[in-house]
Amino acid sequence: MNLDAVRTFVAAVDAGQFQDAAAALSITQQAVSKRIAALEKDLGVRLFTRTARGTHLTVDGQTFLPHARELLRAEARADASVRPGRRALRVDVHSRRIAPAVLLQDFHRAHPRIELDVVTLDADVHAAMAAVEAGTVDATFHAVTVAARHLPAAIRTTRVIDEHHELLVGPRHALANARSVTPAQLAEHRIWMPGMAPDTEWADYYDELAAAFGLTIDLVGPVFGNEALLAEIADSAELATLAGERTRYLWPDSYDLRRVPVRDPAPVYPMSLIWRDDNPHPALAALRDYLGSRRVQAPGTEVWLPAWAHLS
Repeated sequence: MNLDAVRTFVAAVDAGQFQDAAAALSITQQAVSKRIAALEKDLGVRLFTRTARGTHLTVDGQTFLPHARELLRAEARADASVRPGRRALRVDVHSRRIAPAVLLQDFHRAHPRIELDVVTLDADVHAAMAAVEAGTVDATFHAVTVAARHLPAAIRTTRVIDEHHELLVGPRHALANARSVTPAQLAEHRIWMPGMAPDTEWADYYDELAAAFGLTIDLVGPVFGNEALLAEIADSAELATLAGERTRYLWPDSYDLRRVPVRDPAPVYPMSLIWRDDNPHPALAALRDYLGSRRVQAPGTEVWLPAWAHLS
């Protein structure tokens, strides 16, 4: 159905005269008549009766009018849904438990009028970057392990998160009561991270971390979900795992799990915001500014970063 003809029909009803409708639409009266005639032909009914005193809706015209108005409202909604600044900013956080999701929620609190569509693509950096390039999402958070010159031409990245680690242990673990632990101390303990996908940026990170400090990172075991992992760790005197300091975990009080900061040096998992350079959504700039203001490294903190974090 020709929406220009529908719009002309509604304008003619509201104006009461074809001449006044033409003025409102900035077209000629003849164009109004042609559009109405074409719409009537398309519908197979007469919408107006024409008399010397003007035009009046027929019964069919009265029946069609509310649907015509709804068609125009739907058109407006469809248009607004994709206009930059009108539709929600769609951002991938990979997991709703980790630092990007926490920061995005903080951004929403600071900018409650900016509408967000938060998604979890469950993809590595290459697949997530492809989604950004294709326009499936406006932005994503991932560790970028290659130099900028090797990225797709339209893709831009900036490091926005330096996520420190915590050791997560049960109450019977040897390090449960430590105020902090060093990577050297962790070399004596088994770090359990079952189900880590190979050939991902996070697998590359933990491989380099293990090599740098002689850690034993155990990937063996079926994956029953985070709840089962926490239960196993709570009940063990030997098992421990690593978690980002802003990763959100919930467990029963009876587990008495401990989160122990890893320091001296503090291993840091670096994450970048990834977006298209030609994305005009105004909320994207606001998000980038906000994330830049939140990335503050504590003075005097010795950190360890993987080699690829220094690429440019």
